[in-house]
Amino acid sequence: MKKIFTAIIVTVLLAIPVAALNKKDNAPKANALEVSFSYQQQKDLKKVYNEDVNPIEQIDQAVAKAKSEGKFVVCQVGGNWCPWCLRFADFITNDTTISKVISENFEYIHVNYNPRKSGGEAQQQQAAALMTRLDNCGRFGFPVFVVLDEDGKVLHIQDSSFLEEGQGYNQEKVLRFFKNWTPKAVKP
Repeated sequence: MKKIFTAIIVTVLLAIPVAALNKKDNAPKANALEVSFSYQQQKDLKKVYNEDVNPIEQIDQAVAKAKSEGKFVVCQVGGNWCPWCLRFADFITNDTTISKVISENFEYIHVNYNPRKSGGEAQQQQAAALMTRLDNCGRFGFPVFVVLDEDGKVLHIQDSSFLEEGQGYNQEKVLRFFKNWTPKAVKP
C-alpha cells in the first residue's frame, strides 16, 4: 500500500510542473522570428564606440573642446557590445529635436568601456581608471550618461533605464534629461 501511495504522490508531483508548462496564457511571448529579427536589427545598428581610443584621453580632449565652446560634456559610457547603447545612439541621431539640444549644449562622446579579462591587464587597468574618473558610473548599468562641467567635474550620472520605453527610448524623458543639464540650466 505504501508503494502505491508513494507512486501516486510522485506522479502527481511530476504532473504539476508539466501541466504548468503546457498551460496557455495570454502573456505575449517572443517567438523565434521576433528574436532573430531583433538580433538582425541590432546587428544593423551603427557601431559608435571607438575601441582603439584611450577613454581618459578622449574625455580630456572633449572637456578642453567643451570649455572653449562654453559647453558641458556628456559621456555615453558603454560599448559596441551593448544593444541598448547602440539603440540610444541611433535614437538621438535620428531625432532632430534631441540632436539640436545636444549639439547646442554639449560635447557628446561615446566612451568605450570594456573590463573583460580577455583584453589583458592593461585593458582592465584602463577600465578601472575610467570608472574612477567617472565616479563609478558603471554601477547603473549601460549605457550610462555622465555629465561633466567645463572643468571635467562630474555633475550628474544618469541611469538610462529611466529614459527607456518599451524596446527603445522616450523622447520626452530624454529631452528632459538633456535640458536639465545644459550649462544655462545648471549655471543660470
